[in-house]
Amino acid sequence: MYDQIREDPLYIMLYAVVITMAMIAGCYLLFRRANAIAPDVTPPLRLRRWTAAFFASIALGHMWYMPLFFHTSPEDVRSYDLVGGLLDSMTVIPLEIAVLFVMLQDRQRPLWPIAVMLAPIIVGNAFSAATHSYDLLLALYVYSLLMCIGLTIYMVRALRQYGRWLRENYADLEHKEVWQTFVVLAIIMLAFVIYAFTIEGVIYQYAMQLITIVLICYLLWRVETLSDLSISQQQSQMAAELASVESEDADHDELPQAIRDKIRTSLQQHCIDTQLYLQHDLTISQLAQAIGTNRTYLSQYFSSQGLTYNAYINDLRINHFVSLYRENVAAQRSFTVYQLAKESGYSSYSTFCGIIKRKTGQSVTAWMKDIAPDLELRND
Repeated sequence: MYDQIREDPLYIMLYAVVITMAMIAGCYLLFRRANAIAPDVTPPLRLRRWTAAFFASIALGHMWYMPLFFHTSPEDVRSYDLVGGLLDSMTVIPLEIAVLFVMLQDRQRPLWPIAVMLAPIIVGNAFSAATHSYDLLLALYVYSLLMCIGLTIYMVRALRQYGRWLRENYADLEHKEVWQTFVVLAIIMLAFVIYAFTIEGVIYQYAMQLITIVLICYLLWRVETLSDLSISQQQSQMAAELASVESEDADHDELPQAIRDKIRTSLQQHCIDTQLYLQHDLTISQLAQAIGTNRTYLSQYFSSQGLTYNAYINDLRINHFVSLYRENVAAQRSFTVYQLAKESGYSSYSTFCGIIKRKTGQSVTAWMKDIAPDLELRND
């Protein structure tokens, strides 16, 4: 295989492109303060640093394998290959998993389990490099697949917890959800595992370099379009601490009726009547402060009503949309669905469409035709 790519200048150029892209992307994330991809989004600084380290590991790993383009001795090729596998298991793989963990901002997850999980692979690769043997290859491959399955199960659970946390704390979920990213990265990681242990051939070498380019571009875009939630998280923690002091004599499992009534009245006066719910990216902590309570009490109130904070705000916004819609129809004014959605608190029209789809099972057009079948709708 190495004999073929050694004589292929196109592959060597593609290989060099991957190194260059990884280095540029890593330096961009590490040293550039402003966001060139999504100027209106402030991405998490911690995620930027871990992703920059991951890009650096890709560049350095590729540079390690470069001498294989020039060495023809089977012994040299084997040495570089085995040591390269050891370096990948110590850098590229753990950093990719760390990036997945850091994307979940509901809490700061410990990273030491990554080292424990990868320890058998690192030890096995170290033994293989020391003995210049591929005897453990099958065992390492089986363990790697089992590790991927275990990691997938853990991440599915973590993503569900993260999704619940988002719905309980944020009215707007755009630039916050990451489950699509996990699916993409999980597929890419599995492709790398299969390639590293089972597949040979020039076509697959080309495919893996192209996949790496896609990975760099996608991950760079994802990091820069993901909002930093750490400030809101700190506010939530402060509110929770305040609530624990204020409710020492209260039942923590059930909110007292007097507090429920007070919160219901305050929501009507300071959220519904003032149309505070139209404020984009309104958090539960901000709403709690506006109505004169704390985040914990407000969260317990929504739970007692069988709601999440996200559902409560979106119900108000949908009702506002319907009111605007009927007013415009009655006054025979021209309008667009996009315009009404924006006036109802939605900065993203796709988010509005997704909410309507989940609530009614219909598209926005079909839903509005049910309200006024004789009206010709414009979605532009």
